[in-house]
Amino acid sequence: MKSKKDSFDLVIVESPAKANTIARFLGDGYVVKSSLGHIRDLLPNKLSVDVENDFAPIYEVPEGKKAVVAELTKLAKRANDVWLASDEDREGEAISWHLATVLGLDLSTTKRIVFHEITKSAIENAIKNPRTINQNLVDAQQARRLVDRFVGFELSPVLWRKVQTRLSAGRVQSVAVRIIVEREREIESFKPTSDYSTTGNFFFNRSKKRYSLKAQLTERLRSQEEVKKLLRMCAETSFVVSSIEKKPTKSSPTPPFTTSTLQQEASRKFGFPVRKTMEIAQHLYEAGYITYMRTDSVNLADAALGAIEDWVKEQMGDNYYKFRRFKTKAKGAQEAHEAIRPTDVFRVQLDLSSLDPKLALDYTRLYDLIRKRTIASQMVDAEIEVTTIHIDSENKKASFDATEQVVVFDGYQKIYRESTDEDSTEESVSLPPLLEGETLGVESIISREKWKQHPPRYSEASLVHKMEELGIGRPSTYAPTISTICDRKFVVRETREGHERSFKQYVLEGNGQITEEDKIEITGVEKQKLFPTDIARIANDYLKENFPHIMDYDFTANVEEKFDDVAEGKLDWHELVRTFYGPLHESVDDALENTLRTTGERVLGVDPSTGKQVSVRVGRYGPMAQLGVNDDPNVKPQYTSLRKNQTIETITLEEALKLFELPRTLGEYENSEVVVGVGRFGPYIRHNGKFVALDKKVDDPYTIDIDTAITRIIEKRQDETNRLIKSFDEDPEARIIRGRFGPYLSIKKKNVRLDKKIDPSKLTYNDCLELYNEQFGKKKSGDDSEAGKISRKKKTVTAKKTKTTSTSSSKSKVKESQ
Repeated sequence: MKSKKDSFDLVIVESPAKANTIARFLGDGYVVKSSLGHIRDLLPNKLSVDVENDFAPIYEVPEGKKAVVAELTKLAKRANDVWLASDEDREGEAISWHLATVLGLDLSTTKRIVFHEITKSAIENAIKNPRTINQNLVDAQQARRLVDRFVGFELSPVLWRKVQTRLSAGRVQSVAVRIIVEREREIESFKPTSDYSTTGNFFFNRSKKRYSLKAQLTERLRSQEEVKKLLRMCAETSFVVSSIEKKPTKSSPTPPFTTSTLQQEASRKFGFPVRKTMEIAQHLYEAGYITYMRTDSVNLADAALGAIEDWVKEQMGDNYYKFRRFKTKAKGAQEAHEAIRPTDVFRVQLDLSSLDPKLALDYTRLYDLIRKRTIASQMVDAEIEVTTIHIDSENKKASFDATEQVVVFDGYQKIYRESTDEDSTEESVSLPPLLEGETLGVESIISREKWKQHPPRYSEASLVHKMEELGIGRPSTYAPTISTICDRKFVVRETREGHERSFKQYVLEGNGQITEEDKIEITGVEKQKLFPTDIARIANDYLKENFPHIMDYDFTANVEEKFDDVAEGKLDWHELVRTFYGPLHESVDDALENTLRTTGERVLGVDPSTGKQVSVRVGRYGPMAQLGVNDDPNVKPQYTSLRKNQTIETITLEEALKLFELPRTLGEYENSEVVVGVGRFGPYIRHNGKFVALDKKVDDPYTIDIDTAITRIIEKRQDETNRLIKSFDEDPEARIIRGRFGPYLSIKKKNVRLDKKIDPSKLTYNDCLELYNEQFGKKKSGDDSEAGKISRKKKTVTAKKTKTTSTSSSKSKVKESQ
């Protein structure tokens, strides 16, 4: 008979943090353990699907999870009951199914519990209402896993052979890359045009006080001639307030957060990458502060709605509260979860004492965002009065409008306002006390040339919005997809500086004089936007041409809907996988046999000085330019890498020829040539056998002059002198240097890290040789140097630690077996 101490129920969750939180709520009688995510998966280096046996997946417990499985197996055998408490989505259901299968649990009786938030009441309610594993959700997850495995394992080898090695393809990943590539080409083909925006600065006097008013011409002017004609006319007429309109309007709150809207708003407000947002949200969920963070539902539970009503009425007053029910509009929305909300709207402060202060600030900001958006969703509309003043010239040939928005009642805006993707450049206008029929004077009228903007590049947040709009992926896949395409160098997330652009400006002064000005503006600044790489373009084009169904937006969205059908029990997962695999496998065989290898090569023209062909393509190490062809075995072509921000599709012949100017000799210094070039690690100066790295942001290797180069050489020497701890007469190249992570030895063109116990100032040249030999050469015995003594002492301590650890491990195993 089990003792009371040995009697317990086992609860299994995915993460240790979640386990700790739940353990606090359940108390004695329960042992809560973490599976650390999936405990088994498809084999990593094989297809791992028995295609001939109705697509049976082949799973294995990876080496790193065997200890976890062993511990859970022992506990499961001793437990009264096993409760599987993984997350409530398909992935969580699959984790529970794998646990039940591997641990030998009875699927028909094993208790499966789910909860949308990790709170005491939610956990207790889940324990009171267990269910069995939902096989439909498991099958939907398996179908997704197998379909994605087919795309990855079938298409990736095609890319290796036909485009470049080490590339990968993915069902959602490759379509996401297509979205970014197509937007970039749309931008590159965009032909900017300009027109003129005209602002009138008017004034009037009342009670010895001068009032100013800024208004916009109601139409855009298309040419300089139209601008000059307008300004000449305005110089000869007066202006009057023709009418004043006041219109009430309302602004309604947005729904509480889904996964995608949280990612978008955190990006807009805080600049968080999608992955960071999800990591913070995951920790907030596991700590019990917010509800489950992977959801496409905007619904709120009745209990949450009641708590929000209490908070709003208590903190704001009854006139601020309005009950609202939001409906989910996301295409293919799956499980009927709640929106992301705080588990307790009255909780303002979080216990983040264990976190670094910078991390704690980010956690607080995201939690505060979720909390305020949730509360605002149950508040009344903001009431706004829009006043528009219409100003006409007396000859009726020009009309200007000035608009002001005044918040009459702030409503939900008292605590929350949603951001937009593009920051507004409009200034907030406060209108003076005008009357209809009032005559206005002209301070100035300014007509400024404005260029049309190309379509915006995607940020991570706007890409998520686009994927959701197309029905591609689901809440759980947005962040991993973006991380994958960035990690695999299909896309780079960068901030790029703008460039100068000239524009015309015409000014009519109050005295009637018209001036014409040429001005400069900075345009094209990109903040944390997604740019496709050359290899992304080439791989995308190859896949679109040879696997159009895989790259089709509607096809990808339809597959997602079929996964939903499996989850709802409307479609057998074997049928879904079968209908997907057959056409894919046939198209792969056809592509391998009948398509040519592609490098995206473009022939740009001929070098006028040598008569050699100039081309660009993707090489083994990235995009490159080539001067010459391979038809003459005695004359090898020249190769050089493309510069940052240059692409194979857009580079010109002149730009490519400029790349071959490096390395170039700038002149002499101290009787040695000074050469500038670009190497594997970036731009450099070579002088007297030594290299000086150039800062890409400061010095351009194509334009740097000899004087600047000499300055960089001297700066490098001064830096080395300041960092030098000790040098040796026996070998001037052997030096002990103060490095970023502490002193190190530079000897025989190698760097040797120094133990913290070594005093670098006491080392002799022989000590340095010994340290070098210890790391890179044969070791001597009987060494009595300081370095040798410390080294031997360190090895002895390490050996003792190893022996102690081994002994402790053995004792632990004996105790465990007993």
